[in-house]
Amino acid sequence: MLALFGPTGVGKTDVALALADLIGDRGERAVAVSADALQVYRGLELLTGVPDAAQRERLEHRLVSFVPVAQRFSVAQYARLAHAEIDGLLAAGAMPIVVGGTGLYLRAALAELELRPPPPAGLRERWQAELDARGSEALHAELARAAPWAAEKIDRRDRHRIVRALELHDRGALEPPPRDSQLWTSQTRHPTRLVGLVRERDELYERIDARVDAMVAAGAAEEVRRAHAAGASPTARAALGFKELLEGDVEAMKRRTRHYARRQLTWMRKLPDVELVDLTGDTPEHVARRLLR
Repeated sequence: MLALFGPTGVGKTDVALALADLIGDRGERAVAVSADALQVYRGLELLTGVPDAAQRERLEHRLVSFVPVAQRFSVAQYARLAHAEIDGLLAAGAMPIVVGGTGLYLRAALAELELRPPPPAGLRERWQAELDARGSEALHAELARAAPWAAEKIDRRDRHRIVRALELHDRGALEPPPRDSQLWTSQTRHPTRLVGLVRERDELYERIDARVDAMVAAGAAEEVRRAHAAGASPTARAALGFKELLEGDVEAMKRRTRHYARRQLTWMRKLPDVELVDLTGDTPEHVARRLLR
């Protein structure tokens, strides 16, 4: 099986589509399995970059747009579903292409991880309210006082990880777990070719800005307002741009997306056996041919 990982805006979907076309030309069937923490939500397709109908006609995508926006969803739930999808596709003779930019979800799809259970009811909401009231840097400072070793590993702007760390601290589960090393093991459930897609930084940032503009033009702000009115869950609200579009701050969404892309590239450097492919100035079709040659 194949796995494509890369920062938001790098062109993962375009490469996956080109791969599917070539695989189809040789009489085989490819199916994409999304490894994205936010594309699971129904009602946030524009904001999270779910492939559109024409793209999904070319390449079937599994594990997108199936969780109600008001519902919580965890990586442990995702792992069970992803394993079932991948195993079923392989048993049917199809080629799974795991596509994603959420590092933990990618590893959960490819390997067997011991994953922490979701927090008890009410705990995340309490810290989320604190985050909204005080901001990420204030909560990061609180985490630094409580568990400095954990705060050192988390960016002050990474709202989701700060809240998650404080939840774990409240439950007495923030000690460095040995199982974290599983994230970087080369062992996978099935033989997998892992491809990391990169671009020259200025080109990537230009693509990110253009992607955000296109999302807004297509109605992403209206989509976010509908999700907010429908009672979007805290995990759905972690989507890049949710808070910013609610506040009408498109430039802040671009900045946050660029910061997130840098964190994704940091994740990529840690992935074992990753094969880096530079898309700068290249076409998805040419890259796909190179990968399948």
